[in-house]
Amino acid sequence: MKNFLLRSIAVCLFSFTAIIAQQKPTFNNPILAGFYPDPSLVKVGSDYYLVNSTFAYYPGIPIFHSKDLISWEQIGNVLDRPEQLNLDGFGVSRAIFAPAIKYYKGIFYLTCTLVDGGGNFVVTAKNPAGPWSNPVWLPQVNGIDPSLFFDDNGKAYLIYNSDAPDNKPLYEGHRTIRMYDFDYKELKVVGVNKILVNGGVDFSKKPIWIEGPHIYKRNGFYYLIPAEGGTAEDHSQVVFRSKNVDGPFVPWEKNPILTQRNLDPKSKNPVTCTGHSALVETDKGDWWAIFLACRPYEPFEENYYNTGRETFLAPVKWTDDGWPIINPDYKEVQFSYPVPISPQKKLEIPLNGNFTLREDFTKNKLPLYWIFLRTPHEKWFDLSEKPGFLKMKLLTANVSGTVNPSFVARRQQHQNAVASTSFSFEPKSENEKAGLIVFHNEEHFYYLCKSKEGNDYVVQLYKSNADKQNNNMELISSQKLSNEITGKNLELKIKVEGKDFSFYYSQKPGEWILLKDKIDASFLSVKKAWAFVGSVFAMYTKSLGVPSSSSAYFDWFEYSGNDSTNK
Repeated sequence: MKNFLLRSIAVCLFSFTAIIAQQKPTFNNPILAGFYPDPSLVKVGSDYYLVNSTFAYYPGIPIFHSKDLISWEQIGNVLDRPEQLNLDGFGVSRAIFAPAIKYYKGIFYLTCTLVDGGGNFVVTAKNPAGPWSNPVWLPQVNGIDPSLFFDDNGKAYLIYNSDAPDNKPLYEGHRTIRMYDFDYKELKVVGVNKILVNGGVDFSKKPIWIEGPHIYKRNGFYYLIPAEGGTAEDHSQVVFRSKNVDGPFVPWEKNPILTQRNLDPKSKNPVTCTGHSALVETDKGDWWAIFLACRPYEPFEENYYNTGRETFLAPVKWTDDGWPIINPDYKEVQFSYPVPISPQKKLEIPLNGNFTLREDFTKNKLPLYWIFLRTPHEKWFDLSEKPGFLKMKLLTANVSGTVNPSFVARRQQHQNAVASTSFSFEPKSENEKAGLIVFHNEEHFYYLCKSKEGNDYVVQLYKSNADKQNNNMELISSQKLSNEITGKNLELKIKVEGKDFSFYYSQKPGEWILLKDKIDASFLSVKKAWAFVGSVFAMYTKSLGVPSSSSAYFDWFEYSGNDSTNK
């Protein structure tokens, strides 16, 4: 009887332990949903700070703060003054590439590349929320993806992606990782650069696009951790190490330490394109990695995704012989892991999971998540003239050009999402248009707008094309509006369900009328648009080639997203 009771108690304790383990809190991946690629982070005390690439969007480089690695709050933008970042003339997927943030002796340092512009630069700040300094250019650094490393002996180094030796590539994608000494007080490189890695892990296999390097020091070793394979499905993270900061660096025989390129392309809800990682150690001594990854929608094997490259988080384990492995317990990157640190707070502006967010334009400044296409040089929008409304002037600049249009955007953060808005606008001619656009790049967008055809007010749906003579748009649907719409608000809605768009309008609040459905959303996918960005929804006004004094007044904008992978 005694043994029976002991066994029963043991079974009960085991079951109770299993229940407690199952109840351990988890978090959702991605931790930053939508177009937040090339993540970099730094730990300062118990605080974490994270930055991402923004390409030709303004302000440049959002900066986020967290206490738990999963609840991220945007606290500012690094490049938020026109004097820091003039984006005139840049294509949507050019300009700001791969920022890297570091901290040393009370100063935050951020290195980055302005592609097709001034090249590599460094900015500094005492407060990560800003203000950040104007860029200090590094003309000797020929390449991209610069990252600083501060050694514990007081020396600093700049690591970056550069050309093949002697600028003579032996195959397409042949690159190097190089290093300069860095004077962090004068913000300049010193001496001559040295090649740390030529090509990649195994030169005999012609490795491509070694990039995004970071150096970490642990247990007497310097670990060089770059990405390899390009930023699409063959993307991977690899590791080298050395006893000396300048090498020689030896690759791990079991590289890569993260990739999803060997997965079955027909896997349900796959995560693809993983790489461009950064590592961090928590106060408890646990290691974690952030990295970019993508979430395709069906058909999964096509690898179509409109949300762009997103920021994911996964655990890191070190092998007994001292090598790091990202996502060590699984073949597939998971949409959920146990939390690294107990969650700190619920966010006012969520950045992942399923949510609805409505903006009523009641404040005197736009929230930080709104972005512009290139740098605004004139005040074409206003929140004070008519409280509770966003006034947007009609400009002749359009989204297919290379200057700043009248365009206020937020990222698409879900495969299944709805963006809607309400506005008042009385076009004076067929040239004048205002409404809602879903935009990927200069030649891949759909525009749902109010305009005129003759004397009639109409709602129109345009699809982008390459016809420079017609503002890069073709009309695919039009519907006459009731005369009662004059002086009253029109509501517009764009709904995306994976590979399909539907477009709606309403002349009475909540009474939606379908204008067009089953529109190809994959036209805006990264694979078809060949862009480094992701899709955005934007309020967009313009006057086709003819200057206008008209304005549109938006009184709310709502975004809602719901994905099956968000538990």
